[in-house]
Formats: sequence, structure tokens, C-alpha cells
Amino acid sequence: MGISRTLGVDEALPRLPALNVVDVRTPGEFASGHLPGAVNVPLDRVDGSLADLRQAAETGPLLLVCASGARSEKGAAVLASHGIAAASLTGGTRAWTEAGHGLAYPPGPVRAVWGMERQVRFAAGALVLLGLVLGLLAHPAFQLLSAAIAGGLVFSALTDTCGMAVVLGRLPFNRRGQAPPSRRAGAGRAAR
Repeated sequence: MGISRTLGVDEALPRLPALNVVDVRTPGEFASGHLPGAVNVPLDRVDGSLADLRQAAETGPLLLVCASGARSEKGAAVLASHGIAAASLTGGTRAWTEAGHGLAYPPGPVRAVWGMERQVRFAAGALVLLGLVLGLLAHPAFQLLSAAIAGGLVFSALTDTCGMAVVLGRLPFNRRGQAPPSRRAGAGRAAR
């Protein structure tokens, strides 16, 4: 069964049982709700999971999912560069829930974790404010912190990368519940 580079929610829904759904968000975001049957392989771990993802792709088409579709598109491009076909869910879990479809949750209490984009906006804003306040109250050199964050945001936009997201993704609340690489990819179909 062929699969296009992107799938809309209405296209993905009827094909869901045949798809290997891979959620590329952080484990904390994944735990706050994911597509039924999805396995979690964070975007920064895709390169290290190529063998598992290649094996999963042999059993059925891969559908990569994130919150908005941006990270899953990057993941699909990484996989394509290694000869592994994968599609991205257009609009991500946000579009999925807006279309009225439910999410699955891991067993146990669910602890809400902000999405990565929201975490980055909060951290960047807090650091800019901190630099400005310390620059006014302590020493003007602290304003360089605000300038460095601004420069990082411009670089992030120009390169479509985000170093702050990589750093935030390594925090404990974004990594909890992460399965070992050998158990992540390909496990979704067996669990359905």
C-alpha cells in the first residue's frame, strides 16, 4: 500500500489499523495524549532508531505524528534521506482532536505536559525578561542574555531548527516513560 508524503486526518482515520503510527514528540507530550496504537520515538531519537523504523515500515506504512505536523514532517524527511518511506499527519494531534477523534493515554495518572512549542516560548520569554530585569537592577551586561536569546530565535527561524527545544527535550519531565529503542518502533501494530 503506497503512502503519500502527508496524510490529512480524514485520509488517515480509515487507514489507521494498517498504519504504524510513530509519535515524534517528547515522552512527556506523548503521555499527555496520542493517537491510538502510536509508539513514541522522539524526533531527536529518529536517527538512532532507523533499524527499528525500517523494520516497522516493512510491516506497514509509517505515519509520523506530532502536535502540529512540523516535527513529523522533519522526521519524515530524515527517514526519506535513509530510504524509509513515511508520511506526516497534517496538523498533528491538534487537527486529530479538532476533528473530534479521541486520544489514547498510558495507564496510570495523566500529568499534563506543555507542548514543546509552548515550553520554548515560555523559556525564551522568561530568559529575555530575566536579562532585561537584571540589566536594569544589577548590571547592564545582563542585557546580553536577552540579546543572545533574540539571536537564537532568529537563527532558529532561519535554519528551521531549535536548540532550545533540544535542551528542553532532555529535561526529566519530557523524558519520562520513554521505552528503550528496541521496544519503541514496530510495537504499535502488535498492540492494536
